[in-house]
Amino acid sequence: MKKSLLLIPLIIISCKKEANISETPNRDSAVVTEMPDAARADSAELRKKDSIVNNAPVTKEVLRKGVMRNEKEGQIVRTADASQLPFTLGEEFTKEGQELVLKLTHYDKPNIKAKISTNEKDFNIRFNQIKLPNGEYDGPFSREITYEIKGKGEVWLIIGKSNMASGNTIGSFNVSVE
Repeated sequence: MKKSLLLIPLIIISCKKEANISETPNRDSAVVTEMPDAARADSAELRKKDSIVNNAPVTKEVLRKGVMRNEKEGQIVRTADASQLPFTLGEEFTKEGQELVLKLTHYDKPNIKAKISTNEKDFNIRFNQIKLPNGEYDGPFSREITYEIKGKGEVWLIIGKSNMASGNTIGSFNVSVE
């Protein structure tokens, strides 16, 4: 009897299906994978301002300050509630060709400012694209972006290497968003 009670949660967990939505942006060849709603951070924990969120490569669950991290096939997806802005997020590319998709949920401000900073010498990194709440994409940009946001919803900042430049694509960096 006790064994069967222990098996029920395992069966339920194993039967859960993870929804994957793949999109191919209009202007670049990057593929972005949507995380299911159940995996998104709870906005109640995300109210602290001026926070710093550090990278923990082994952790695939909720990180400190409620920022989600998921890595799949060279793409790192970080999800945070926009109510916790401004913040600085630490991340690291450990392989060639990686990209970071920073998803800001519940974004309702008129504009966004973000900056990539690194101590790596000759680091080839930039904001490749921005996905707006209406689903449109724009880009590419440089290491700094100031963009007017029309509407409310989820905003994505897609960060990766610049195909128009040379340099190292492996190393650590910070993304500051306000």
